[in-house]
Amino acid sequence: QVQLVESGGGSVQTGGSLRLSCAASGSIYSPYSMGWFRQSPGKEREGVACIDTYGATSYADSVKGRFTISRDNARNTLYLQMNSLKPEDSAVYYCAADLSSSTCARISSWYHYWGQGTQVTDSS
Repeated sequence: QVQLVESGGGSVQTGGSLRLSCAASGSIYSPYSMGWFRQSPGKEREGVACIDTYGATSYADSVKGRFTISRDNARNTLYLQMNSLKPEDSAVYYCAADLSSSTCARISSWYHYWGQGTQVTDSS
């Protein structure tokens, strides 16, 4: 089993920054890919960014140039640096992990393990 715990969410003004973290524990072994998703009320879950086992990344068009996904394999930790935040970025953010593939995809069904989510709110 794999456990994922997100942290770093909060309230931030438009244009501000936040860094989300996701700590993975349990039966983690390479290769594995990870991703960040978000969901706001009344909307479908959206794949924000993902990173494969080699560090290749993929971003949704809505966050390109503003968000950066990264991972620290030694610490089994995933990050999402969010800059120039917009009101439409407000959502619950989830991290996800897939242990069956070295590649990643911004598709919910790609991932087997999920965190509990952390709230990001625009306070403007």
